Amino acid sequence: MSLLGSIRGPADVRALPPALLPQLAAEVRERIVDVTARNGGHVGPNLGVVELTIALHRVFESPRDRFVFDVAHQGYVHKLLTGRGGEGFDRIRQTGGPSGFLTREEGPHDVFGAGHAGTALSAAVGLANARDRLGEDSHVVAVIGDAALTCGVTMEALNNAAGAARRLIIVLNDNEWSIDRNVGAVADILSRLIVTRPYNNSQQGLKRLLGRTRVGTKFLDFGRSFKRHVKNWFTHSSSLFEQYGVRYVGPVDGHDLPGLERYLAFCKDAPGPVILHIRTEKGRGLPAALRNPEKFHGTGAFDPETGDSLASGAPGAPRAWQDVFGSLLVREARADRRVVGVTAAMPSGTGLVQLKNELPAQYHDVGIAEEHAALFAAGLAARDLRPVCAIYSTFLQRAYDMVIHDVCLQRLPVTFCMDRAGLSPQDGATHHGLFDIAYLRCVPNVTLMQPKDEDELADMLHTALASGAPMFIRYPRGAAAGVAVKERPRRLTLGEAEVIREGTEVQVWALGSCVPDALRLADGLAASAGVRVGVVNARFVKPLDRALLLRQADAGARLFVTLEDGAVTGGFGSAVLEELSAAGRRAQVVRLGWPDRFVGHASDAATLRAAYGLSPAATLAAALEGWRRA
Repeated sequence: MSLLGSIRGPADVRALPPALLPQLAAEVRERIVDVTARNGGHVGPNLGVVELTIALHRVFESPRDRFVFDVAHQGYVHKLLTGRGGEGFDRIRQTGGPSGFLTREEGPHDVFGAGHAGTALSAAVGLANARDRLGEDSHVVAVIGDAALTCGVTMEALNNAAGAARRLIIVLNDNEWSIDRNVGAVADILSRLIVTRPYNNSQQGLKRLLGRTRVGTKFLDFGRSFKRHVKNWFTHSSSLFEQYGVRYVGPVDGHDLPGLERYLAFCKDAPGPVILHIRTEKGRGLPAALRNPEKFHGTGAFDPETGDSLASGAPGAPRAWQDVFGSLLVREARADRRVVGVTAAMPSGTGLVQLKNELPAQYHDVGIAEEHAALFAAGLAARDLRPVCAIYSTFLQRAYDMVIHDVCLQRLPVTFCMDRAGLSPQDGATHHGLFDIAYLRCVPNVTLMQPKDEDELADMLHTALASGAPMFIRYPRGAAAGVAVKERPRRLTLGEAEVIREGTEVQVWALGSCVPDALRLADGLAASAGVRVGVVNARFVKPLDRALLLRQADAGARLFVTLEDGAVTGGFGSAVLEELSAAGRRAQVVRLGWPDRFVGHASDAATLRAAYGLSPAATLAAALEGWRRA
């Protein structure tokens, strides 16, 4: 049996002789590569923390000692070492398998779930404070990446750590990457903290020099203070943490298992908060991941020998929505120098890498800092520029106050393009973009729209940039419709829907990517109930095409069916229902969308739709029941 196969929990890891640990690390990497090559997943982050996770489980005792992993996308190793390395691990991120993140539902070793960056340190401070209040003798370890330091919430937690927790261990896993390469002053500070030969030589050289004199000997008596001052002479950086009251240790090699165990044991005995700065290689052990850290941060199925994707579309297949958006933004930016693209550390995922490559002067990456991205864009817009913030729907939730307080209240011309609006099936609840319609509908001065195809996206982006007002465009993950984009975009009339199919008795109103589903539903209704069914591409959630809606109601529509890839509570269907009710129309409304639950992960969207009552058969049944009631 392999070493990894014998691991049933952390006690087995602690019991291994040190000489066998390199073999365990190799087997863990082999297992992760094998499974992610078939399923996709976060490859690079997990390969980079193998030695760290092994060392954590040897020095500490989970779940008595609590580990909090930032984002938790690097938790595969933790799963393997806590008894989750059996056949179930083969289905990670798939239907019926474990989550690709850590989640409290999977057991006591996952003390705090996550999926968004920057949350670990605040949660760990809370856990440590609770431990102190309860009089327990245990340890709390927060594992954060260097990219987490670009998150405002991490700095807020650092500001509070020394005052809120008597003991806390922070492991700073520094690999110079979030998804793209890290940017900004924090990345520069950490680079200077990787003290090179001058610092390394200085410690021994200065000790020898100062030890020859009485004054020098007294200086050496300062001990820890001496070390900090020497680092500051060369880097001016370690005090970044120590001025927060957090002792700084490092940097150390994050792949040296014996060294990691020694340093973690030292931190374990520290009387107050301490940060251990380790250096790791993202993707270590997989040459393809080392060559392309951005691609292998999170990837679909791949060939482990070449690194080539196994999920590439056939020649001529539609481009992904984010790639269509990226090319359209480049076109708009070439035509108007006021157009500026802003991303929060996701140039490839949002498509902004095209702007970065072609018009770098009109591109900004602010790091994992969605709140700052929105406020920064507001500042640009206050000087009559036309910023476009490309942020995943689920991540824009983090900037909600800025959307309300700084953009919409001041009616500033910021365009938010929300990728991954709808399902992100294999990622699950933390990454589904199901709430943006509900959380934006209630905000004054918002215009919210969704295109059914690439050409309509071109028109919406052009309309948004010309509007001089806050604009929000949502579109899903995955391939677009495959529709050609005309040479010159046109300006849409705000709030004007498109009638795709005429009908009288039943009207199906669909949003964006749900339009094809609406056409199929209309066919099914017509065949099953013998009714004349119209189909409307709503285009706009806000302002809704109230005039068309009421005309249809007055023309004899007895049933309205709404389709949306979002939460049904407070969503697009609610907008239709509210307008009809406010106007005193008594038509029946069936709202089809995601229920008031957090939706889990599965191998594909069709599986989740079937599980939550949104399969074609289930939606037809719901519409037929609505027609019977009408």
